[in-house]
Amino acid sequence: MLAGIPRPASVPVTRISDVVKHTATSVVTIERFIIEQEKLHPAATGELSGLLYDLALAAKMIANKVRSAGLADILGATDLENVQGERQQKLDVLANEIIIKALDHGGRLCAMASEEEPGIIDIPPNFPCGKYCLLFDPLDGSSNIDVNVPVGTIFSVVRKITPGSRGEMEDMLQRGRQQVAAGYVIYGSSTMLVYTTGQGAHGFTLDPSLGEFLLSHPNIRTPDAGRYLSVNDSYYTQWEPNVKNLMSYYRGQDGNRQPMSTRYVGSLVADFHRNLLGGGLFAYPANRRNKRGKLRLLYEASPLAFIVEQAGGAASDGQQRILDIQPTELHQRTPLFIGSANDVDAARKMLGDAKSASSVSAVGSVGA
Repeated sequence: MLAGIPRPASVPVTRISDVVKHTATSVVTIERFIIEQEKLHPAATGELSGLLYDLALAAKMIANKVRSAGLADILGATDLENVQGERQQKLDVLANEIIIKALDHGGRLCAMASEEEPGIIDIPPNFPCGKYCLLFDPLDGSSNIDVNVPVGTIFSVVRKITPGSRGEMEDMLQRGRQQVAAGYVIYGSSTMLVYTTGQGAHGFTLDPSLGEFLLSHPNIRTPDAGRYLSVNDSYYTQWEPNVKNLMSYYRGQDGNRQPMSTRYVGSLVADFHRNLLGGGLFAYPANRRNKRGKLRLLYEASPLAFIVEQAGGAASDGQQRILDIQPTELHQRTPLFIGSANDVDAARKMLGDAKSASSVSAVGSVGA
């Protein structure tokens, strides 16, 4: 209504809610969805929403590079190694830089940490700092890109807890249950982003014709018991007996359950994504060579644990809930059992009980 000119009585007032309705044909972009989620928190400042937009933009940029990898000189390894001593792939380095440059100037972060970098990534002094920290694996499974296997990005967001404007190590080393957001992007036959802010897990598929992530999987729920087992059997001879017994149980070899179908891609995001939607378990146990496990707690295990719990699943290191582990170092590793709740619970019971029995036995020997 224009100022000073009353609306005719015969013209009804039209509200947005009368026009925009969630139907089977609704087009819900990730931006619209994030805005609607933000409305559930009247005190929200919009900083976290802006951070999620920036991550979605970075994902689009990485997806474009992944699609053109075979046509450009960005396949294969570099001459560099990351902090874990692993040979960096060209796309690893590129994805790492894309994420940093997409998020270092927005005034929403006080620091970042990447699986590819040895320490904290500071915000440049000419840019403002915000109240969040970002931890990420820029391109999980990147060694598979040469053979056209799906790869992914994993991210975790925590709130700054130290005084001052710059991020400190204490801000990074927070338990997984203190995350305010987490997500992953899978670059496969389609590009899909799944994230949570503690209000369920939601998936968005990139429409290349629009250049937009559209809501495709609202309120993802993973089955309580799954069909798929994802584990690298090449480590069988290095597993402890209790781990071997657990794998026999999943395969139904002890006669106590229907056997699970083995599906292992070798890209954590790809295996996790399939099991999240179809039900199942991803397992990367500790072994005699990697006694503390191999996957990274802060960049892989914790963010995926946050997502799977929001979808009704569970995640454990075989002894305790992943989200309860207190990190002590930036690149800490952990065993991981993640997926359908009943399947994870079986790992916790069999491995946890075995550890308890071993401890009791050791105490008895000392007492004797």
